[in-house]
Amino acid sequence: MMPSVTLNNGAKMPILGLGTWRADKGKVKEAVKVAISAGYRHIDCAYVYQNEEEVGAGIHAMIDQGVVKREELFIISKLWCTFHLPSLVRKGCEKSLSDLKLDYLDLYLMHFPMGVKPGDELFPFDEDNQVFSDGSNFLDTWEAMEELVDAGLVKAIGISNFNKDQTEAILNKPGLKYKPTINQIECHPYLTQEKLIDYCHSQGISVTGYSPLGSPDRPWANTEEPSLLEEPKIKAIANKYNKTPAQVLIRFHIERNVIVIPKSVTPERIKENFQVFDFELSQEEMKTLLSFNRNWRGFPLPWASKHKDFPLNTEY
Repeated sequence: MMPSVTLNNGAKMPILGLGTWRADKGKVKEAVKVAISAGYRHIDCAYVYQNEEEVGAGIHAMIDQGVVKREELFIISKLWCTFHLPSLVRKGCEKSLSDLKLDYLDLYLMHFPMGVKPGDELFPFDEDNQVFSDGSNFLDTWEAMEELVDAGLVKAIGISNFNKDQTEAILNKPGLKYKPTINQIECHPYLTQEKLIDYCHSQGISVTGYSPLGSPDRPWANTEEPSLLEEPKIKAIANKYNKTPAQVLIRFHIERNVIVIPKSVTPERIKENFQVFDFELSQEEMKTLLSFNRNWRGFPLPWASKHKDFPLNTEY
């Protein structure tokens, strides 16, 4: 059995999942099938990834073959910024459900705390390459997400890319019906997020780390940037356990009780990323990995840096 994290609504969420960002349409169906066959039960999706139909096809192929039952899977999607007006929230969720061909989601996250002008454009930019705000307040968006739980469309709701103050604003919201179960944030040894993780855990909010390998394949990466997979100290730890640097970086999250969602469409890597439950990192090795922190982000969100709810202007 895959280890899981118990969320504040009592649900058990597998600690390792398959990320699907930038998983190209031609490859993602196969990737999902390989992952489920290898033992993955948690699939992390989002409307903005523009591949939920293919992800759904992969899920249903495995259900139809009897490899897995729907209730054994933990499927996540995320409300995109253009659906933040409360009147649009359900529409955003139903679009993902319809693309995935599912009756319900196990978890639905607010992808960012920032509402953006509604419409077909995912990133409606002004002349300064900043997204147009829709003027919404994420507390009202949260209230509309709570209604999705009551309607049975989603089992749990959470947040993503929220800083401490924004998370606290939801927790302190008058009339709060459901606490966020999760905050999904960028996290890896160059961005260890110790304060934000400690804060979330202290409030009973579980944390998922995305880009656990530092997202080396993101389109805006440049060759000058540091690479976690090439760090000699990380390679040395990997060699000691006869593991790869990627496996060590995934295990780093599991040791912190942080859910982790490495993305791959390569069958060998998908399987390799799952082989992280047969070794443990020592306190000394964890200290070494944490010492790489330089508050470096692969996702600095330049497209929203002037938005009133831009989350990255605070210490954490």
